[in-house]
Amino acid sequence: MSLREMDKESCHELHEKLQAAWRSYRDLSFNCEEMSFRFGQHLIKPSVVFLKTELSFALVNRTPVVPGHVLVCPLRPVERFHDLHPEEVADLFRVTQRVGTVVERHFQGTSLTFSMQDGPEAGQTVKHVHVHVLPRKAGDFRRNDSIYDEA
Repeated sequence: MSLREMDKESCHELHEKLQAAWRSYRDLSFNCEEMSFRFGQHLIKPSVVFLKTELSFALVNRTPVVPGHVLVCPLRPVERFHDLHPEEVADLFRVTQRVGTVVERHFQGTSLTFSMQDGPEAGQTVKHVHVHVLPRKAGDFRRNDSIYDEA
C-alpha cells in the first residue's frame, strides 16, 4: 500500500502515535474533542489534531508523503503568509520547530523537510497557510531532488 493510500484506520493509528509522542515530550494543554478546526475550505475533525497553542495547531496529514508527515497551521484561517500577524508567524514557526523535533525522533528520522506553498502558482491547494513537516531518512525517496530537474 502506498503512503497516499493510507486508510482511515492507518490515519487514526498515526494520530494516536503522534499524540503519544507529543505527550511524552510535553503534555497536551487542551482537550481537542471540545473544539473544531477550520483548515481553509475544510472543517477538520478534532480527532486528527494532536497539538494546539493559542495561535496554531498541528494535525495529521490525510495524504502523507512519508510516515509522520504532519501539518502546522495558524488557528486563524489565513490564505497567504504575508497576511499573518507577526505574533502568528512567531508561534507558527515555534510550533513547527517543536513538532519537527518530536516527529523526527518518533519516526527515527535523520533529517527534516519543512515546506510551505504560498499561493496557487506555488502549488497551494488548501487556502490556509500551513507548513508541511516531514521526518526524513536515507533512501525514503528514490530521487530526492528531482523537483530541481524542472528548473
